[in-house]
This record gives sequence, structure tokens and C-alpha cells, in this order.
Amino acid sequence: MRSDRTCRSNLTAEWILRSWFYACRPDGSLVSSSLKLDMGKGCKVVVCGQAAVGKTAILEQLLYGNHSVGSESNETQEDVYVASVETDRGVKEQLRLYDTKGLNDGQDLPKHYYSVADGFVLVYSVDSLESFKRVDVLKKEIDKSRDKKEVMVIVLGNKTDLRERRQVEHEAAQQWARGEKVKLWEVSVTERTSLIEPFTQLTSRLTQPQSKSAFPLPGRKSKGSPSNDI
Repeated sequence: MRSDRTCRSNLTAEWILRSWFYACRPDGSLVSSSLKLDMGKGCKVVVCGQAAVGKTAILEQLLYGNHSVGSESNETQEDVYVASVETDRGVKEQLRLYDTKGLNDGQDLPKHYYSVADGFVLVYSVDSLESFKRVDVLKKEIDKSRDKKEVMVIVLGNKTDLRERRQVEHEAAQQWARGEKVKLWEVSVTERTSLIEPFTQLTSRLTQPQSKSAFPLPGRKSKGSPSNDI
């Protein structure tokens, strides 16, 4: 399916917290594309992380509510989701979410993502310490590659429903996030509402004048200690 195809069929879902997502998914399938061909309007957000942490499941559940936990899924190469998100200011903004291929050992995120992204969603699984370490590496790569460009980064710790298998403690993750000056949420696709606030806040901050941004940005000094309180 061509990435530059005009999306005419909208699937809509009304959320709590005054948030509305209108996700475009022609013919009932994902919009697959090359990033170079799909540079339309809207904030470009790259969703990345280690393989099998649930990146696609998060997006599918957030936008369509049709992900079945435990269902088989094909390996993602690159899918693009287009959504109109109502921000906390009551204004609808377009978000282009690039669902990237999961990274295995020895693999790096392709460099072109760093140059075009307005924001990043870094995903790890709370039952995998290795996936959390991968997020730390990705964050450092973003900091090195941004070249004075202000880029918004949020982090999602997925699969909180796997309590007995947790390897990444909540407070340890939050302490890391405070040190990196990023917001971190723990989420689960089994709790659809847990996915809403991170993307609503991300879109709100991406489209808000920088002088009013509530997110501390990499490389920018902020008054007081950074906080992860929502």
C-alpha cells in the first residue's frame, strides 16, 4: 500500500480525559510505507524499542481497541499511523506515528529517523531488563544525534500486567527518567485508558509554543528539579 495514498475512511474512538483520536486506516489494513515517502503534515513521532516489547500492540489498542492480548503478530518492518489528537487545549492536531522494526542485539535504529522526528516514544517491557537498557541506549543516541534540534521524548514501560515477571522496578525507572529529564509512564494494553494520557500530553507539548512547554527538553536548563508527576 502506497504511503502517499489519501486516507478517506476514518475509524473513530472517543476517549476519556477529553481526548479524541481519529485514526486513518484505509481498507482495514495498516498504512505501510517508506519514511522518505510519507512526510506529510503533522508532528512526526517515532515509536521504537527492543523487539517484542509491544510497540505495535500499544498503537493498535490506543487507536482501534482491537488488540487481543496473546494474539500472534507479524514482525513490524515499518508502519505509519495517522491520528488526529485532541490536545489538552481542546485543539485537534495531526500526529504521524512511525511504528519501527523491533531492535534485536547488535541492531541500531536507522539514522534517518533521528533527523526527521519531532518526537520519540521509547518503549520497554517491565519484564525485561534488557529492553530497559535498550531504551537508555536509544535516549543517549537521540541526545547525540539531535544537533541542537529540540526533540520531545517520552518513555513507556509496557506489560505492567505481568506483575510476577517484573524485572524493572517502578521507582528505579522513574529515577532514571528524572535523570534523563523525560516523562515515563507504566502502561498495559490490557488497560486501554493507561495509553491515552502519554500520547495526549506528547501531542499537546509538541504543538505548544516552546516557551510554554511543561516538558524539560534535552540540553535545556530548567528551574528546580525535574519531576515525573503527571
